[in-house]
Parts: sequence; structure tokens; C-alpha cells
Amino acid sequence: MLEQLLKEYEYELKSSHTLSESSIKAYMSDLRHYTAYLKFRLIKHPADVNKQVLQSYLMTLRKKHRSAATISRKLSAIKKFHHYLLQEKIVDENVLLTINRPKQGKRLPVVLSLEEIEALIAAARGDTPLKIRNLAMIELLYGSGLRISELLELKTEDLHINMGFITVTGKGSKERIVPIGSEAAKALKKYLEAARITLSKASTPFVFLNRFGQPMSRIGFYQILKELALAANLGKDVSPHTLRHSFATHLLEAGVDLRYVQEMLGHSDVATTELYTHLSKKQLIAVYDMHHPYARKKEE
Repeated sequence: MLEQLLKEYEYELKSSHTLSESSIKAYMSDLRHYTAYLKFRLIKHPADVNKQVLQSYLMTLRKKHRSAATISRKLSAIKKFHHYLLQEKIVDENVLLTINRPKQGKRLPVVLSLEEIEALIAAARGDTPLKIRNLAMIELLYGSGLRISELLELKTEDLHINMGFITVTGKGSKERIVPIGSEAAKALKKYLEAARITLSKASTPFVFLNRFGQPMSRIGFYQILKELALAANLGKDVSPHTLRHSFATHLLEAGVDLRYVQEMLGHSDVATTELYTHLSKKQLIAVYDMHHPYARKKEE
């Protein structure tokens, strides 16, 4: 019964059009792990799941040294699944409401300095179709602060280069307009005119293609970024989100209003954007030295 309910829930998620394909895959992966545990416990019907079963499942995750963030994510997927079961009258209550999520320590995101961004961009430069494509992807990720899913799901109809913006479909299928800088626009134009036509083997609406003419995948982009970070001698674990973090941090450090950054990032809650309001020690010291009266006295 559990397997059939999972199939029906997956169909429900896909038909609602509120989640990206990658989000649905992540949900289903977590739920399959959960239902495999229920089968191990010989639980065949979700109505037989109680607080003790869930606490035992959480203990199993902790013994496997799963992080608080991973456990919290899994609980979120399971809670939504049980909410669906409640709506369908398969269970009488959402037992997940009795379980508290583990507390997560707030970690500051990894951010690249402007010099490191420039080194990464320099490593991406080249004249081959693949290098021209790589530069356009890096420039657009950093220049517009896109999520990796938003970058890879861009279609040619979303590009308004001459007008200086692109249309992005973010989380929850929410559309937003994101400005693109001159460097990103220039790299994107060159890719469309000189490289994409070479990579494209058949008609496709997606902007970024791999060497086989298929839409670029997450794994493919991660590999490209890893190689570029190595070539740039960054010495950091760089992910697509690192470029998004850097975009937001550099704007805020330059004095851009938090609300504008929130809009460009597509955050529904400004509290999420506030994570980026940390400043580098270097900038804090510079601001202190410039404005604090005792700091100025030291120089006199």
C-alpha cells in the first residue's frame, strides 16, 4: 500500500506545478527512504505510524550521523506527505505535528571575494563553444544571483538582453524580473550568436546546452564549476550557490538596500536575505576606521 500511495503523491506533486522537477526528485528520495524504514518495521499502513515510530526513525538517522539540516529536510518532506494523506482521509491525523525539528546552527555562507570572482571568470574565458558557454553561465550566475535550477531552466523566450533583464521562474513557480549586467549580457550574446548554434543538434527552448545538444544538467554544471575553481586556484569548495551568495553579499556591501536584494534573489521572506548582511572583517575595520572618532584620533 505504501508504494501505491507514494506513486499517487508523486503524481499529485507533478500535477500541481508548484515544485521544480529537482525538488520533486528530492522529496521522493527522502520519502522512499522513510517508507523503506516503515517496511523494515513491518508497518504496512500509514495510519499505524505513531510518535514512537517517528522518534525511532529519527534516532536511526542520528546514528548514521545525518546532519540537523538533512534530518530537518527529511521531516519536512514526510510532514507534507502525511498532510496529503490526511487530506485524502487515509489517516485521521498528521502525526508529524507532534515532532519537533532539530535545531540548526546558522552557518554563514561561503563567499568569494571580488578578486576570486575575477579569477574564476578568467579561468572560464576561451574561444571554443564550450568555453564561451561556460563563461556565459558563470557571468549570469554571479551577475544575476540565480539559483542553479533557475539558470538551467532558462529558455530563450526568457531572455530580454537588449532591455537588460531576464524573466526567471523561481520556487513555487513564481516569476520575477532579474536585471543582468553589461558583462553578463555581453557573454550571453556571444554564446547565443557564436556557440549555442554549434552545440544545438535539434530545436530546443533551453538556453544552456551540453556538448550533445541536450539541456545542461546539474551534475554537468557542478563538474564544470569544480574544474574552473581548480584552474583559478581558489582553494575553496565552490558550488553554484557560492556565486549566488557572493552576488548578494557584494551588493549589500556596496550599500544596496536589503529589499532590492530580496527581490532580485526571489526570497519571499526578507529574513532569508538577512543572512547575507554579514560583512567581511576587512570591510568592518575599514568602516570603523573611516567613521569612528577614536579611530581617527589614532591617526592624528
